Amino acid sequence: MASTAANAAASADDSQEIEADVPGFFRIYKDGRLVRFIGTDKLPAALDPATGVDSKDITIDPTTGVSVRLYLPPVAAGQKLPVLVYFHGGAFFLESSASPAYHRHLNSLSALTPLIGVSVDYRLAPEHPLPAAYEDSWASLRWVFSLPDPWLSDHADLNRVFIAGDSAGANICHHMALRARVDSAAGVILKGVALIHPYFWGSEPIGSESTDPAVRSTVEKIWQFACPNSTGPDDPRINPLAVDAANLALLGCDQLLVTVAEKDTIKHRGKAYYEKVKHSGWKGKAELVETPDSEHVFHLFNPDTDKAKELTKLLADFFNKE
Repeated sequence: MASTAANAAASADDSQEIEADVPGFFRIYKDGRLVRFIGTDKLPAALDPATGVDSKDITIDPTTGVSVRLYLPPVAAGQKLPVLVYFHGGAFFLESSASPAYHRHLNSLSALTPLIGVSVDYRLAPEHPLPAAYEDSWASLRWVFSLPDPWLSDHADLNRVFIAGDSAGANICHHMALRARVDSAAGVILKGVALIHPYFWGSEPIGSESTDPAVRSTVEKIWQFACPNSTGPDDPRINPLAVDAANLALLGCDQLLVTVAEKDTIKHRGKAYYEKVKHSGWKGKAELVETPDSEHVFHLFNPDTDKAKELTKLLADFFNKE
């Protein structure tokens, strides 16, 4: 009886003890619970009166529930447009394709380029730990190339398929670009990849990253919570610069854009990634753009600023490459 009471007390303590905390975003408790403070609001797919872009949601795999939100700008009969497959950010824990910031961003990109947008609603950790998000994202790419929907079959130019993502979504892009080359039989052929403020990490601090062991431990706990079978901060899934990571010369695309923000603590990871790609023997064309005096994913939180509009235009121009 005493043992049962002690176990119950320990469980109660675990349920209240915080394992890792990202103020204003999410909190992880010792018992494995995650509380989300943002990223749960959703907007319905609909015709956007400001841009004329229409959108709709499609479940692409009933067994997992994975869906995509398609975006179609005003288009003439028979007109072919580039395709953007977008992976949202949120540390693998937050947000969705229906989040207001992402819905607004895809409407803008679809109208400005113009392009067909495919925003992927991959499964989130901790309910669905990695590699679920990677597998869902790959399934979405394969789905696009099968042209299963009239918006795609009538208007998609499969010679101009781009992928992009911010933060964790940029991490996903890196792995999708590698897989496109390694699993070439799948028929996923990418014109370009845009990594926006990519979420990468490693055991050794670089640049202006914090050297505080407590800060680094928190970041690493968060990653381990998203990917329980990870080998740690130098797992190639979070550190593409690790010794045993894939050769970046294997990126399966012709064009690469890496964007970073001056005040983002992980900006040096994006810069180091860009430099390693350039010196890897990869045959494509790479570009690095840093936005001064800006924070991580500033363009999503403050889309009406001049800097956000400049970044959105930069992306639209990149997705319009022949």
